[in-house]
Amino acid sequence: MTEPTPRHPNADPRAAAAIVPPLDGQLVPRYAGWLSFARLPRIEDVARHDISVLGVPFDAGVTYRPGARFGPEAIRQASRLLKPYNPAQDTNPYADLQIVDAGDVSANPFDIPTALAEIQRDVTALTQGNRPILVLGGDHTIALPVLRALAEQHGPVALVHFDAHLDTWGTYFGADTTHGTPFRRASEEGLIDHTRSVHVGIRGSLYSPEDLSDDAALGYTIIHCRDFVRQGIDQILDRLLDRVGEGPVYISIDIDVLDPAFAPGTGTPEAGGMQSRELLELLRGMNHLPIVGADIVEVAPAYDHAQVTAVAAANLGSELLAMFAKTRAPGAPHRP
Repeated sequence: MTEPTPRHPNADPRAAAAIVPPLDGQLVPRYAGWLSFARLPRIEDVARHDISVLGVPFDAGVTYRPGARFGPEAIRQASRLLKPYNPAQDTNPYADLQIVDAGDVSANPFDIPTALAEIQRDVTALTQGNRPILVLGGDHTIALPVLRALAEQHGPVALVHFDAHLDTWGTYFGADTTHGTPFRRASEEGLIDHTRSVHVGIRGSLYSPEDLSDDAALGYTIIHCRDFVRQGIDQILDRLLDRVGEGPVYISIDIDVLDPAFAPGTGTPEAGGMQSRELLELLRGMNHLPIVGADIVEVAPAYDHAQVTAVAAANLGSELLAMFAKTRAPGAPHRP
């Protein structure tokens, strides 16, 4: 039986060890071809992978605007503009590592526990052997099964959570797991390191003062968004790195950490958020850390305008892939 011809134009079945890069925008127009993040090869087009991008089109856990199930598609569409070399991090993550788009999880849209199990299963399969993963949501519920999968391999991880909201509440209408509860459940299940985890960008109204004390008891510290007004990026970054310390790190980005001026297309927008530039700079300052996975969630394209939110999410994804590569490319110092 002959092997099927790979569909990615750069894939060569005779060179299983060769890196298959993203499509070249000077050879194939950026608006042409199938949809994958940053025009990466699909997982079925390569013999192996070092890093994967996985879509999770699931939003059954939202408490306000629906629509984040269309987030992975919107982020991939906006990522067509991405180029391979990242000058801010001085790296081309696609040169020495095989990065692939692994498609989407077929998560049950009607049963949250079943969907969580399906997400965890697929993340586990893709990350065996300390292979990092970038997950495109979907609502923030999906962070819980991703953390479950990664904690099985790495033990409790430091969680760096960029968000307008704590997401450590208890239940909503009797449901234990929604997009407002994943990091309470993660703490209770021992998935996070209680001495190294942090929320960044928190702002807006709460149900009561106890929300803050409950959050602290779960093992989190907070860098409030208002701190950015009086402290520069370098000072915020120092606080963040001091908290995270050493050991495996998971980064979770709710796109509503950005001000609605930079990310209108989201389910629960809050005024007074971060600028895209601030968030990008914070990520770049963390590129020496052993990051085992990351997610970008809550992109709801129905509320977006001119792809503003999707473009921000796509660029954040590009930075995260570069961060993975900084510690995993051949010859990189401090390889995890």
